Amino acid sequence: MSTVEKQLDDLQATIEREVPSDITITEVRYEGPELVIYTRDPKRFARDGDLVRQLASQLRKRITVRPDPAVLSKPDDAREQVMGVIPEEAGVTDLDFHVDTGEVVIEAEKPGMVIGRHGTTLREITQEVGWTPEVVRTPPIESSTVKNVRNFLKQERNDRRDILERIGRQIHREKMSDEQWVRITTLGCCREVGRAAFILSTPETRVLVDCGDKPGSQDEVPYLQVPEALGSGANSIDAVVLTHAHLDHSALVPLLFKYGYDGPIYCTEPTR
Repeated sequence: MSTVEKQLDDLQATIEREVPSDITITEVRYEGPELVIYTRDPKRFARDGDLVRQLASQLRKRITVRPDPAVLSKPDDAREQVMGVIPEEAGVTDLDFHVDTGEVVIEAEKPGMVIGRHGTTLREITQEVGWTPEVVRTPPIESSTVKNVRNFLKQERNDRRDILERIGRQIHREKMSDEQWVRITTLGCCREVGRAAFILSTPETRVLVDCGDKPGSQDEVPYLQVPEALGSGANSIDAVVLTHAHLDHSALVPLLFKYGYDGPIYCTEPTR
């Protein structure tokens, strides 16, 4: 049994001890940095808003609860119930049900009204139908770009979950070294504006922070060919962190994938 599998088994055993005995946990898995709990009793979690917070505090993990697909109501039946819970003033424009994850994506003009005070409406939705709601804002101006991105995410949802699981296992892999040191390597951006790129290295991992170009210049790019970066192979980089979306910090990220990078990119929601 791998280290990650043992971690997940231990976590599931701990969760089963801490939750009420009539709640059934069917699976626990890592998806990116989050711990996802699949249960046959999502409505019980929704009724007790403190249960997830207590588990997160005890396990020191970000936790998401999803219903086991076997207990989900049919999307056509759930649609009417969901719309009955959400205030009409929220301006819901679309509901999209994902059976594999038990999530319903709710697109609304006023997402705050779908969420409710301290998430009360979201919990009420789960109590009614068992599905886990995810809320996105309806674009204030019709945008083909936003529409295409959301359609792509919808079509690739299964692949995205597989990628997140792979990344989660990588994050929680077995410790590789007892050494303790941190090294920062500058690949550009010092004493200039543009081509921001830094490598953060430890005995356990190597992270690229930003990967931008230099506006107005065709030849000046970060020193990505050095051994600390692509010189050791693109997959020697464990993760990329984008501080923000300006081109002098992000423009060359596609180049990483061209040269074989296949890892995660971490950024804030507005940057994404």
